[in-house]
Amino acid sequence: MRDEPKPDYRIADLDASERPRERLAEKGAKSLNKAELLAILLRTGVPGENAIQVGQRLLDKFGGLEGIQRASLAEICNQHGVGAAKAAQIKAAIELGSRLKKGESETRATIGSPQDVADRYQYDLAELEQEVLMVILLDTRNHILEDMEVYRGSVNSSQVRVAEIFTPAVRRNAPSLIVVHNHPSGDPTPSPDDIAMTRAIVQAGKILDVDVLDHIVIARHGYVSLKERGLGFV
Repeated sequence: MRDEPKPDYRIADLDASERPRERLAEKGAKSLNKAELLAILLRTGVPGENAIQVGQRLLDKFGGLEGIQRASLAEICNQHGVGAAKAAQIKAAIELGSRLKKGESETRATIGSPQDVADRYQYDLAELEQEVLMVILLDTRNHILEDMEVYRGSVNSSQVRVAEIFTPAVRRNAPSLIVVHNHPSGDPTPSPDDIAMTRAIVQAGKILDVDVLDHIVIARHGYVSLKERGLGFV
C-alpha cells in the first residue's frame, strides 16, 4: 500500500482571525510571534506544513532569529520549503532590522555611555562566529563620525597591530575613538590579551593625541567596559 500524500496545509485554510497578515493589519506587527512574522515573508508552505510551521522549523533548525542571522544565504536556501527567493527575503528583512537597531538616520548618533555602544553594536557583533575588532571614530561632541571593522580573526595583543587601529582616526582627524570587539564564546569577560591590547592602545593614543575613550567587549551574555573596570586604562 502506498503512503497517502500529505495534505497541502495553507495559511488560507486557517480561520481569518489566525492568519498572520490579517492579524498584523488588525493588531499590529507586535502581536505576531517570530514564526508568524517569518510566515509573512515565506507566504506559502509545503505539503504537510503551512508557512507558520515552516517558519517555526527554521527557528528550531538555526536556534532562533540570531541563528538565522548567522546562517549563510545558501544554508537557509537549502531548507525544505524555502528556496532562493524566500531565503533572500528573510536575510533582507533581518538586515533591515539590524540597520534600524543601529539607528541609521540623517542625524548622527551620539555615544554617551558604554550602554550606547552595546545598544548600537550588540545585534551585529554578538552572534558572529569570528572575533571582529571595530573602531568608532567620534567628534568633539561624541557624535559618530564613522565606524569600521579593522580586524577579523584572533583578536589578541600579538596579532592586532596598534597602527591599524589609529590609521582611520588619523585619516579623519578624529579627536577620540572607542574600540569594540566581540567574544564568540558568549562570555564578555576581558581576557589578559584584551587588557594588554587596551593598555597598548591607550598609550599609543596619548602619543598620537587621540583620546581612547573605552574598549568594550560584546558577547551574547552582555558586555564589559574595560574603562569602567579600570582595565588597561591608567
